[in-house]
Amino acid sequence: MKLYSLFLILLTLNAYPQEKKAQILIIGSDHLAQVYKQENPATDVLSPENQKSVQEFNQMVSKFRPDAIMIEELPEDQIKIDSLYEKYMSGQLDLRKIENGRSEVFNMAFDIGKRSGVKKIVCVNSPGGTSQSILDNGDNIELYRNYGLNLRKIVKEKYQSLGKGELSFKDYLTFLNQPEAYNLIYRLRYIIPARVTNGFFINPGETIDTSRIDKQHIGAELISIFKNRDYKIYSNIIHHQLKTNVQKIILIIGVAHLGSLKNIFNEDTYYQLIDTNDYLIKL
Repeated sequence: MKLYSLFLILLTLNAYPQEKKAQILIIGSDHLAQVYKQENPATDVLSPENQKSVQEFNQMVSKFRPDAIMIEELPEDQIKIDSLYEKYMSGQLDLRKIENGRSEVFNMAFDIGKRSGVKKIVCVNSPGGTSQSILDNGDNIELYRNYGLNLRKIVKEKYQSLGKGELSFKDYLTFLNQPEAYNLIYRLRYIIPARVTNGFFINPGETIDTSRIDKQHIGAELISIFKNRDYKIYSNIIHHQLKTNVQKIILIIGVAHLGSLKNIFNEDTYYQLIDTNDYLIKL
C-alpha cells in the first residue's frame, strides 16, 4: 500500500512539470586585490593593459545577458555596494581612490553589470569558513599537506607568468574556470581533508565552536565548515531569486567555492547550471 502511494505521488509530480528553470552561470575568480604586488605593475589589474584584458573576459561573460549579478559580499554591505555601483554607472567612481579598488567586485561584476544593463549587484556572501592551515596535524596529515604544497606550486607558476607579462588576466581567469583547475582546489577543500583523522585545529578562530569538534574525524570537520558556508551562500542566492523571480543569474565568487557551488546547483532540479565554457574561449 505504501509503495502504491509513493508511485501515485511520483506520477502526480511528473504530470505537473515545474515552471521554467532559472539559469545560473557561476564564474570563479581569484581575489584580484591580493594578486597585486606593488613592486610589479604587471600584477596590477588597474593598469591600462590589464583593464583591457579583464574587460575582454567580461565581454565574453556578458553574452549570457544576465538579469541579476551576485557577488561574494555580505548582505549587510548591500547599501554600500548600491552606492558604489550607482557612481560606477554614472562614470563617477575612480577605482584607484576607493578601498579595495582592485577587487573583482568592481573590475568584473560592475563592468559586466553595466554591459548587461543590470540595475543592482546583489550581495550573497555568508560569514564563516576558515583558513585551511588550521588543520596541520593528525593521522595522514602528510597526504593533506603534500596535496596543498603541489597545488601551491601550480598557483605560484601562474602568478609568475602574470608577473612576467606572459599570461594575461583574461587567460588567467579563463584558466581558473576550467574543471581541471577548479577541481584541484575542490579536492583540497572538500575531499582530501577527510583522510586526516585523530587531530585538532590550530588557532581555529572565534567562529568555530571547538567544544563540538569530533577530533577523530578532524578532516571531515574542516570540510563541514567550508560546506556550511557554501550552503548559506546558496541559500542567499535562491532566496533572492525566489523573491525577485530573476531568470538569468551570474554569480562571481572566489574560485575556492566554485566546484562546491556547481555541485550544489547541479543537484537542485529547479535551477539550470550553465556550462561556463559556453561563453569562454578555452586556452
